[in-house]
Parts: sequence; structure tokens; C-alpha cells
Amino acid sequence: MATKPGTLLTSRFLLRYVPSLFVLAGLYALVASSFRNVGGPLLLVAVAGAWQAVALDPVTGSQMISLWPTLLIILGQSITVGRIRSSIELITGDRVDLMAVFGGRDARATTGRVTGGDVTVLFGGVELDLRDVVELDQPARINTTSIFGGVDITVPRDWNVQLDVLPVLGTAEDERPRREAEHVTVDLVVSGFCAFGGVTVKD
Repeated sequence: MATKPGTLLTSRFLLRYVPSLFVLAGLYALVASSFRNVGGPLLLVAVAGAWQAVALDPVTGSQMISLWPTLLIILGQSITVGRIRSSIELITGDRVDLMAVFGGRDARATTGRVTGGDVTVLFGGVELDLRDVVELDQPARINTTSIFGGVDITVPRDWNVQLDVLPVLGTAEDERPRREAEHVTVDLVVSGFCAFGGVTVKD
């Protein structure tokens, strides 16, 4: 069956703007991390933005190559500023919502109560410390999505944690030493999906 001209033109139009999706993903990652994770998202924005500029023809490929030294300087300064800021993010609410794209985030829940949350990682990593939490909505549920990255969740030793993560060419494991359970009630359910990465619970 022959492809209709209109369908072909629409497909080409959509493909032409694919880089813009990566630009938006990078900008969203910056905002979601409160600009703590800047290196990876800015690199994504810079590369995708250059790709989009060439695709739309306001600049040529050779012109864009000549601008790369300036872009690299700006990126280096951004990474330096990001490292100067506190490396540990304090979570004060009762939900844990974290995203890391082409970078890492180190967060600690300082609130005494957690109801659940979502952790999303794409080509990056998240380290979440829940050892200061003393009250949970039993069972609290943290949903994880890890693609080409890792999620490490540190919990108090006496928590009963249920791991319900589907690994595809990845790993999902509870690394805590086996000990006799102090109670049968599940405190935390770690659910989700990981591919080419891992989700780990430790104490």
C-alpha cells in the first residue's frame, strides 16, 4: 500500500521537532530538581537545542560547531555552581517525589512522617535516606522507575520492606542482612520497574 503524501509530510514534520522534546525533558528535570541537578539536564538541553537549531535551518552545522566552545564554557560554569550548592536535598513534606535525568540526586527525608512518593531516574541516580522517618501510612508506597540508572533507598533497620519491582536486564534487591522480623506488618512497599539499572534497599 502506498503511503499518502499527507501522512508522509506529517511524519517528517513531527520528526523535525523531536529534539524539542528532549529540550523540554531537560528543562523539566532542572525545575523538578530545584536546579540542584544542573550538569546533566543542561547538557541535554544544549545538545538537543543545537540539534533542533540545525534541523530548523536557522544555523548550519558548521556554524553550530563553531559555537561549541562557548557552550562548553557555560556548561562547565553551571556544573561548578551546582557543586557549590548543598549536595544533600532535604525533604520536609510527607511525600517523596524525586526525578534525576542525566545526573544524580542525594535526598534525605527530615519530616517525621511519610505517606509515599515517586522516584524516576533516567541515565542518572537517586539516593534516598528515610532513616529519620518515624511515622508511616502503613504500608507507605514508593513507586520507582529506573532506566539506565539506579535508585538506592536507605531505611531504618527495623522496617519490614516489601520489594515489588519488575527488573528487565536490571536488578532489584534488599541488601539488608537477614534478621528475624520484629513485626509482620509491612511498613514500606517499594514498587515499580527498572531496565538496565537497579533498585536497592539498604540500611
